This record gives sequence, structure tokens and C-alpha cells, in this order.
Amino acid sequence: MRRTPSGGAGSGTATRAGGLMSIGTVLQQLREEFPEVTISKIRFLEAEGLIEPRRTPSGYRKFGPEDVQRLAYVLRMQRDHYLPLKVIREHLEALERGEQVRLPVPGRSRELLDGALDGDGGAPATARVGRTELLAAAEVGEAELAEWESYGLIAPDEDGDYDLEAVSVARLVADLGRFGLEPRHLRVMKAAADREADLVEQVVAPLRRHRNPRTRHHAESTARELATLSVRLHAALVQSALRARLH
Repeated sequence: MRRTPSGGAGSGTATRAGGLMSIGTVLQQLREEFPEVTISKIRFLEAEGLIEPRRTPSGYRKFGPEDVQRLAYVLRMQRDHYLPLKVIREHLEALERGEQVRLPVPGRSRELLDGALDGDGGAPATARVGRTELLAAAEVGEAELAEWESYGLIAPDEDGDYDLEAVSVARLVADLGRFGLEPRHLRVMKAAADREADLVEQVVAPLRRHRNPRTRHHAESTARELATLSVRLHAALVQSALRARLH
């Protein structure tokens, strides 16, 4: 018999009554504690086997109180402990067996990962995250990360850690993968990014070799500005190409 983690979301009227809920009702309950959760996120966790809602004869999902509590547990483990789904699944299975589960202490602050994923500059550029934290941020397993590395999409530093850009790349690669885009499909994007980086390097190279420290510092700001413009141009060109194909 499945043992449901206790506490958190899922203590509303519907839960006390023991009735079944639609996915929309579940979303409303969860958003009290997890304002960023979406229906797509709930469906993704179902696809990953972390929850098993009932189905009506017409195919609609119906969630019981134990499903809501289980969802809240999964979301809490991601938010508070940065655990990948594989580890969360193992914890749930241990709870079902009646075992005590010890949770790891987070290795980094939430602001660090949020700054990496949102690109808001809140985290220092020199910050690094470990492999476990990267897996948790991207919500993938070791096999997926190893495949990304084999295609050169992500690479650790000499200490085996990753910079914040790698966290952003990991999350984006994972999101694209849910649309069926595999790492081999993304090699063309990596190649284009390398060529753009080479072009920026050619522009700022004379500034970086200058004797004046201020000029060398200006090279860094120029490189960042050129990179931003390059990304905007790339996005505009893709949108333009798609518009021509879809009309």
C-alpha cells in the first residue's frame, strides 16, 4: 500500500472530504505553497511515474488527497533540497516500504540556482555548482547529463564543477528534450554558438592585449555587449525564418 508523505499542501475542504479532484483544483491547492507550479509540470511528474492519478472512463485525471500530498512532497524536495527526480522517486519508494528517509543538506542557496536559470545577474559570475546540483536544476538523471557532455553541449571544469552558464544550458536542453529534440539535434546550435564566440573574440582580442588595464576591462564589457546583441540577432533570424515557413 502506498504511503503518502505528510504535511504541506492538500489540506483543503476537498482533501478533508476525501473526494477526488480535477487537475485544476489540485493546481489551485498546490499554488498556495508553490505559486510557480503549472498543469504541464503536474503532467510531467505523472509521465515520470511520480504520481498515478485515477482516470475516468472518458480519460480525465482525478486526484485523491494522497496524490496532492505526494505532489507537494515532490515539489518540496525539488525546491528545498534540489534533488533530481530519480532520487526523489527512491525516497518515495523507501517511504512506501516504511523506511526512514534522511534528506541531504542543500549545498548551495536557492538564489544561486535561480540567478543562473533566470539570467538576472543575481549570482556571481565565478560561482560554481556541483554535478548533483546541476542534475537537480535540470531535473534529469546521470545518463542524460553524460549524453549532453558527449556531444559537447556541457562541460565541467577541472574540478568537476559547472559554471552558471552550464546550469542555464542544462535547463534549456532539458526543456527542448521534452519537445523531442535530442542532443544530436542540438549540435548545430552548439556549432553556431562557437562560431559566434569566435567572431566576438576576434573583435575584442586587440583590446584584451592592450597595456592599459582600463582598456582590457573595456574588452570584457564589450564582449558581453556583443554576446547580447548576437543572441538577439540569432533569435530574430530564427523567428523570421519560421515566419516565412509558416505563412
